[in-house]
Amino acid sequence: MNLVPPAEGLPLQLLRLLRPRQWIKNGFVFIGLLFGDVSHKAGLTGDVLLAAAGFCLLSSCVYVLNDMFDRKADQAHPWKRSRPLASGSVGMGQAFALALVCAIAGLALGAAASAGVAGILFAYLLLNLAYSAGLKHVVILDVFIIAAGFMLRILAGTWGVGIAPSQWLLLCGLLLTIFLGFAKRRAELMVSEGDDSKGASQRPVLDDYSPALLDTMMAISAAGVIVSYSLYTVSPGTVELHHTDKLIYTLPFVVYGIFRYIFLLHHSGGEDPASTLLTDAHMLATGAAWLCVTLWLIW
Repeated sequence: MNLVPPAEGLPLQLLRLLRPRQWIKNGFVFIGLLFGDVSHKAGLTGDVLLAAAGFCLLSSCVYVLNDMFDRKADQAHPWKRSRPLASGSVGMGQAFALALVCAIAGLALGAAASAGVAGILFAYLLLNLAYSAGLKHVVILDVFIIAAGFMLRILAGTWGVGIAPSQWLLLCGLLLTIFLGFAKRRAELMVSEGDDSKGASQRPVLDDYSPALLDTMMAISAAGVIVSYSLYTVSPGTVELHHTDKLIYTLPFVVYGIFRYIFLLHHSGGEDPASTLLTDAHMLATGAAWLCVTLWLIW
């Protein structure tokens, strides 16, 4: 498909290519600011905001590069065919220039926060380049690479700005992102089962997954999230840091959110976690309630 991008509407198409809706995933950068010991260092909030902004730009760079790698496959997908590169509304040269600008600006913002954040951002970029270049076709490892990207966000907002991360919190974050990764593959498999000719060409690694396998891995990782979060809320270090032993009362929100997400996955086959989180009223209310109760208990 060799279409010439129209002159009007190009800025909007470039914005679509950046996928700003996906920036919600960079909220993981703020976990350290919420749960860590931030009393010892001034200016932490500004550094975390710079780190989050850097991840927004770097993640957009990665999305653009992924779309460049997957342009042919996206043209055969039921809804990805409408993406700017797959539809031809943005040219490959324009996309590469946009990715380069985002990469440079994102790394610059990370360096403004700290050298550690800049290093984490660079590692995130290299990790995703390896993923797009072929590691996304390696079963199970593909999901762990996705999870590693989220863990780098957590590390940028903790270790990168001088906040000591809790080991229980890191474990909970790892299991949560693994759960979301397997849930995404489960949704993609549901789409491919609905149209075998398009599903196989879109993501070959789906041939190595089965519904039973993904459901089992989702169940294990979801149980791990619930257990690790429970242990984090009652651990002596957490109680000492936040001067409360009542964070365990936020657990029902976590459990409900996970169960609701699984329900939505099987009910509507949502392939995009960010879209699910932003459009479902139950998920929005649960997330807001969890955050408000957590802030109330801590602060």
